[in-house]
Amino acid sequence: MTMASPKRSQSFTKEGLLTPTSSHAPPPRQRRSSSILQHLEPDTLDTKIDQALNPNLNAEWVNYKGGWAIHLVIIVILKLFFNFFTGLDNDWSWTLTNVTYNIGLYIMFHQVKGTPFEFNSGAYDNLTMWEQIDNGDQYTPTKKFLMIVPIGLFLVSTHYTKYNLPLFTLSGLSCLCVVLPKLAVAHRLRFTFC
Repeated sequence: MTMASPKRSQSFTKEGLLTPTSSHAPPPRQRRSSSILQHLEPDTLDTKIDQALNPNLNAEWVNYKGGWAIHLVIIVILKLFFNFFTGLDNDWSWTLTNVTYNIGLYIMFHQVKGTPFEFNSGAYDNLTMWEQIDNGDQYTPTKKFLMIVPIGLFLVSTHYTKYNLPLFTLSGLSCLCVVLPKLAVAHRLRFTFC
């Protein structure tokens, strides 16, 4: 009577090499990151070349004439909407103006990735609009302006709400959710919940 030896097979490792495995050994497991924070890898040379070939129309509009003024116009329109069309009192209209502007700013600059245009060969597919502005350089005049606007709106809205604690907290949290992703330490930082 002969004893059968365990079946041997080959599997690929992370480096692409073949290694013998026993059929009795558990399958290799992928390592999961223990952190919900991950930094995006730096751009490859091919990606940098693709980014340099054509202008990024998705992010350059903020440097055009009127690119800064549109933020102030949006704030005025929101304030008028909440004042006249909804009939809210001054405290709530300022708070909702602040929160609505910050939600829109967060979605536009920090949530949506890539560009709606296809002429950059996918060079910006992994970058948010904030990371695309001024080629990712920090503390440019445009980025300073875009950081000052939510802070200024927060200060104005809390002044007109007479520092009412619940409204102050709501405005403060919405401001923090927009200002923190704009900081240099958060550049190419991703939150992963899965």
